[in-house]
Amino acid sequence: MNLPLSLTLRSNAMQRQWTKTLFSSSSFSSLSLTLPSQQQEALQHLLHQCTNLSHLHQTQSFMLTTALDQDNIFLSQLIHTSASLAFPSYAYSLFSYYHRPSIFLYNNIIWSLSLSNAPLAVSLFNAIRLLGLRPDNYSLPFALKAVVSLKDVGVGMQVHCQAVCSGLASQSDVVASLVRMYCSCFNFSDARKVFDEIACKRVSLWNAMIAGYAKHGDMANARSLFECMPEKDKNVVSWTALISGYAQAHNPNEAIALFRRMQIQNVQPDEIAILAVLSACADLGALELGEWIHNYIEKHKLHKIVPLCNSLIDMYAKSGNISKALRMFENMKNKTIVTWTTMIAGFALHGLGKEALGIFSSMEKARVKPNEVTFISVLSACSHVGLIELGRHYFVSMESKYGIEPKIEHYGCMIDLLGRAGYLEEAKDLVRLMPFEANAAIWGSLLAASTRCGDAELAAEALHRVIKLEPRNSGNYSLLSNTYAVLGRWSEARMVRKVMRDTGVEKNPGVSFIEVNNRVYEFIAGDKLKVYSVGIYDVLHSINEQLKMVCLKWAHRGPLDVDD
Repeated sequence: MNLPLSLTLRSNAMQRQWTKTLFSSSSFSSLSLTLPSQQQEALQHLLHQCTNLSHLHQTQSFMLTTALDQDNIFLSQLIHTSASLAFPSYAYSLFSYYHRPSIFLYNNIIWSLSLSNAPLAVSLFNAIRLLGLRPDNYSLPFALKAVVSLKDVGVGMQVHCQAVCSGLASQSDVVASLVRMYCSCFNFSDARKVFDEIACKRVSLWNAMIAGYAKHGDMANARSLFECMPEKDKNVVSWTALISGYAQAHNPNEAIALFRRMQIQNVQPDEIAILAVLSACADLGALELGEWIHNYIEKHKLHKIVPLCNSLIDMYAKSGNISKALRMFENMKNKTIVTWTTMIAGFALHGLGKEALGIFSSMEKARVKPNEVTFISVLSACSHVGLIELGRHYFVSMESKYGIEPKIEHYGCMIDLLGRAGYLEEAKDLVRLMPFEANAAIWGSLLAASTRCGDAELAAEALHRVIKLEPRNSGNYSLLSNTYAVLGRWSEARMVRKVMRDTGVEKNPGVSFIEVNNRVYEFIAGDKLKVYSVGIYDVLHSINEQLKMVCLKWAHRGPLDVDD
């Protein structure tokens, strides 16, 4: 019994037997006999199954033999698929096949090229008017998306002018795209002007302006605008833009507080919001909240999303539960380079250098090529356990084996490794020979190493260098002062302290965090302004008095008996 062609195509595509599906003589003889509706159904199956350039070629051949290449919708779908599979040149060749494309095809190719070839996308947009076509409310957002890739505000203003001339400058999608474009070009005044000129603002416009501020670190304006936004209009995108902004601005407390407020409003977090709040949990070590998010991910069957799993590994490692991080890692079936690197970094953070290098060895066996970030974690792991020879080996193999040119961060790791092990001369030579100007982190490593080794002269030189780069960093002065004190050079130690006072450099107070009942509390050394400080100091005083009583008791009893 002969199966319908569409069923045959579906079966063959599932088995990825493309050659049999399209090019066997039996298939082509069947194609000539099928009805147009069957051919269209078959083409839809092929478009959905495309995964490489060969598939695209075969799909185009099928369209040519069935005359479906004359259909703008199907041709647009093939162009879209080509661009989605990262073959923009092939997408453009399909578009060029037409001598007088419609605005529909123009919009499709501009969108397809907006990320991969933004200059060409803008040129095609400019060609629309030359051909006597009018841009519509799709053409302009797609062209503005290309401008975002270019980050050329001059080109963006030209597109803005065309929007005004076309009478589309007040269309909601166009306005939101204009705001995104101006923000991406750091022109916030024009972005805000466009935003403020619209009387009836849609959600997409609010979100574009809030995200524009947040992505570029202007959290004050982002928060102010968010609070002005009508409560009924706030959706998951609005909340996520602000949460992500706080996380990127290294303000995890605000990110977590906003996430809790979002929960109270019964707004379900999306993948991006979860990634942002996991990053905040990792920064604070908020393990309880991180575990709640993990349960949320499991409950909503998001555990197969690789970036979320990677963030969970990072959160557990930075929150102190390295064993849970390892279990997450081991249970992941689809490990990416980020997965491997995150686990290596987690072990390195905990000072488990041998375990970190074991993961790196497994990664090499799995034929996953390391990247620059991987080697920062590997060299850091070597530094934590003093593996000098292995560190040298990995540093050299970066370029010789993997073709990765060491960056200043890798040199910094090696200098830290050598300094920790007491190889100060070799560390100094590496600073002199590296093809970069040493930054504050590198001089800081030398300062710390020379302090540990009691080399006051090198410490003084390193401090002189680092003060030029970080004149307000009190930690550097403290290191040198402590070095002089250890060596008994008290006059120099006092002189360093005097310089700190004279230049107005203040020592940053220590900060600690504790999580209680799923809430993170921050404590600053000497801070008695918190509303709960009185109660805490009362408890500390009580504990101190009890300790004194215990000490007195044992002092009267004398040396401990064996039974004690």
